[in-house]
Amino acid sequence: MHSFKTIGVVGVGAMGKGIVQIAAQAGLTVLIHDQQLSALHAAREALEKTWQTLVAKGKLTDVAAAGALGRVHIAQTLGELADCDLVIEAIIERLDAKQALFQALEAVVSPQCVLVSNTSSLSITAIASACAKPERVAGYHFFNPVPLMKVVEVIDGLRSDPAAGDALMSLTQTLGHTAVRAKDMPGFIVNHAGRGLGTEGLRAVQEGVTSFEGVDAIMREQCGFRMGPFELMDLTGVDVSHPVMESIYHQFYEEPRFRPSPITAQRVAGGLFGRKVGVGFYDYPDGKKRESPLTEIPTPDHLPPVWISPAHAQGHAMAVQLFKALGVTIQTGSHPEAESLIVVTPFGQDISTAISQQGLDAARTVGVDTFGTILPAKRRTLMVSPATTQQWRDAAHALLARDQVGVTVIQDSPGFVAQRILATIVNIACEIAQQQIATPADIDRAVSLGLNYPAGPLALGDTLGAKQIFEILTNMQAVTGDPRYRPSLWLQRRVQLGLSLLQPAATT
Repeated sequence: MHSFKTIGVVGVGAMGKGIVQIAAQAGLTVLIHDQQLSALHAAREALEKTWQTLVAKGKLTDVAAAGALGRVHIAQTLGELADCDLVIEAIIERLDAKQALFQALEAVVSPQCVLVSNTSSLSITAIASACAKPERVAGYHFFNPVPLMKVVEVIDGLRSDPAAGDALMSLTQTLGHTAVRAKDMPGFIVNHAGRGLGTEGLRAVQEGVTSFEGVDAIMREQCGFRMGPFELMDLTGVDVSHPVMESIYHQFYEEPRFRPSPITAQRVAGGLFGRKVGVGFYDYPDGKKRESPLTEIPTPDHLPPVWISPAHAQGHAMAVQLFKALGVTIQTGSHPEAESLIVVTPFGQDISTAISQQGLDAARTVGVDTFGTILPAKRRTLMVSPATTQQWRDAAHALLARDQVGVTVIQDSPGFVAQRILATIVNIACEIAQQQIATPADIDRAVSLGLNYPAGPLALGDTLGAKQIFEILTNMQAVTGDPRYRPSLWLQRRVQLGLSLLQPAATT
């Protein structure tokens, strides 16, 4: 078993400094190296200021801060890393640069020294291929800001010694973080699992379903996410997000589930990167997001009774519960009367399909998203078809907003917005499990800590109902003909067998 007491960190940008900070605080001796000597001194000074700030906030003692600083040493040359047990590379994301560095390190360090890359997108196997001892090379992927993002991906390349990965898992615990183990595949766990939120949000906007703000409001206030996909892309920078989308899409040989959008390509070309430039999907005057005015609730002269289609049993039951709570008159009977608003509750279908299949009056039919918990709610989604008239749309909006809960009105869409995004997130996580890139438990741990979703995607699928997720995906694929919505076999088989999505595959 490897024992790491002295580590080297090559590259002292934001990621490198963060790794040095938590390692020194954990009691390890840390040697830092960078091509620019001035960057090394600046990094050490920045770390000293960080620790002083933590002392001032009462989060660190004077003794602990002084001890941490005393364990950080500048290595002006690679040769000074000779006694390291572990060297962490945190340089530019370029394969040739990383390979050259690892070759140079092999000429310096001992045969037992483990060499790891903090890469977020490059193949560990490819980096290790340049080394004489590829078995000592692994991936060790931290997230920015390192001290606050408490998850680390430990990645085994095809020729990595499992003992090196085991030692990194143990070290992560010493650093106060949570380690997850992954195979060397594009995007590892977090960047792979994170494809669903952004790409499906973009797809909905591209189809004219709703605006950027509409998608974000639904994901925040209906689904409980901290940020919608467009707020998140503005925060990370679309110049960062879009290349990752393209990279993973191409590395998986044009897998339809990861198809990027021309929307982000155009914004990269136009320099609309997000918060850092003051404009992205939103404007940021004085660094704060500019909010659009709230949509006024319609005030029609007459609010009609509602007839709720029984075609989808679960959706019907939830819609009845909602409209009763709102004090709305619900018309019973197998067919809608002439003066009733018609409400459908499809899972994965659009309203046009529901209208056609059920023989409904298109002018007065609307859809209400009942997937997941709608009581209590901060937002509801109302969907209209191309044939829905303004009179009936306004009536539906007014009824759904009777308790002052926000309503987002969207155009016809298979799977509304929440259904299609949530189902895509769960489906991609299922496929990661199916490909045995990581265990189901590690997938959920990585996503919960690395992406701050309300829950891990597999646990989310269990909570929402794996059967319902499968139904949504199957119907979206049928409506659109798009293979991006085909259900993962992991999902399909667990639905067929009544198993949890977190149930690991049987060992052989």
